[in-house]
Amino acid sequence: MKHLQIAVGIIRNAQREIFITQRAADSHMAGFWEFPGGKIEQGETSEMALYRELLEEVGIVAQNAVQITTLEHRFPDRIVTLSFYLVEHWQGEPFGREGQPVRWAKQEELRAEEFPTANLSIVELLVSQA
Repeated sequence: MKHLQIAVGIIRNAQREIFITQRAADSHMAGFWEFPGGKIEQGETSEMALYRELLEEVGIVAQNAVQITTLEHRFPDRIVTLSFYLVEHWQGEPFGREGQPVRWAKQEELRAEEFPTANLSIVELLVSQA
């Protein structure tokens, strides 16, 4: 079974809004909202992958990211390990570099059903801490 390791950024601004992106129509879990991030490549730490992915996907240089949790989710065809980082300091203004829809969402208004099932626990955690 395929095992993917993913670094994920919870980008939160001073107004406690979270930056989220929408998954492409031709991707796994298409149409759901997600936190930006991506696969950890060979030779990378999860933090290195996070900084690279945030620059590639949303055009920011993250600073002082803090790992908040790691979750594992089993799909029928794969196991996904997600390392979540809180990012409250960065350079640049985040946007969808790959043309994907993006938005800032109030932390307390995040809705778990709008995210892939692997994100359920982290969405619930963020809402409970809002």
